[in-house]
Amino acid sequence: MTDTMPHSFLALSGKDADYDRARFAVLPLPYDATTSFQVGTRNGPAAIITASQQLEEYDEELKREPFREGIATLPPLMPDATGPEPTLKRIERIARKIVKDGKFMIALGGEHTVSSALVKAIRSKHKKLSVLQIDAHSDLRDTYMGTPYSHACVMRRIAEMSVDIVPVGIRAYSGPEDRFMKDTGITPITGRMCNESNDWIDDVVSRLGDTVYVTIDIDGFDPAYAPGTGTPEPGGIDYHQAITLLRRVAETKTIVAADIVEVMPIPGQAVTEFLAARLAYKIMGYVSVKRR
Repeated sequence: MTDTMPHSFLALSGKDADYDRARFAVLPLPYDATTSFQVGTRNGPAAIITASQQLEEYDEELKREPFREGIATLPPLMPDATGPEPTLKRIERIARKIVKDGKFMIALGGEHTVSSALVKAIRSKHKKLSVLQIDAHSDLRDTYMGTPYSHACVMRRIAEMSVDIVPVGIRAYSGPEDRFMKDTGITPITGRMCNESNDWIDDVVSRLGDTVYVTIDIDGFDPAYAPGTGTPEPGGIDYHQAITLLRRVAETKTIVAADIVEVMPIPGQAVTEFLAARLAYKIMGYVSVKRR
């Protein structure tokens, strides 16, 4: 018995947090090296985990307690100080181990750059993979600020893996990114489209393959709901739009892993990390229900 609270998702301990038993594995990635405006996403994973400890374990929508399948929280993976490429290789190696162990991985960033290593690790098991991207930015630049490993390039690196990308909430991209999307057949569901019609969810689901990786850049949400991010963009989606989409994808496809990135905690204001924690637990719940 202990008088201290474990720094784990939902503050779980004992058999509920045991890695060998757990269905879900939370991987904190406090990496923040190429952010191009406000910095601080390295503090995102710890803030999300702390916020999760205030969530109810019972999901009122699903009428169940998803944590019963076990949620192991792994130690934070420290960046390699020699640069982005060795850091990504380290993330990929750890993620491959989680996949090999048969866990459903939810990674918490940290900047969006980490997603390319995570998708690469998932493809070691799931060759036919599509990626659902919730984001304000297309992140399809070939290089940015002198590096191909910028958070502004992450989806370009993923596209090079020959996976189908379905971007949702997009409302900021460059001319070269627009041409790249046209050349490769990537059609974004823009933030405006999400807020003008309800048909976009059916469109997203129809474009995804049977096996799906979910990457959620928290700036995909309108800043009214997620102000704690480095590059906020007006005109994003809201919580109910997001969970409606995620539930539909979980019901009709097989979600195999996910990440939630770009949370930049604002001192004294925990709105964004609570949103991220709730999204992570919702994904676990939807995956748990589909599994049964």
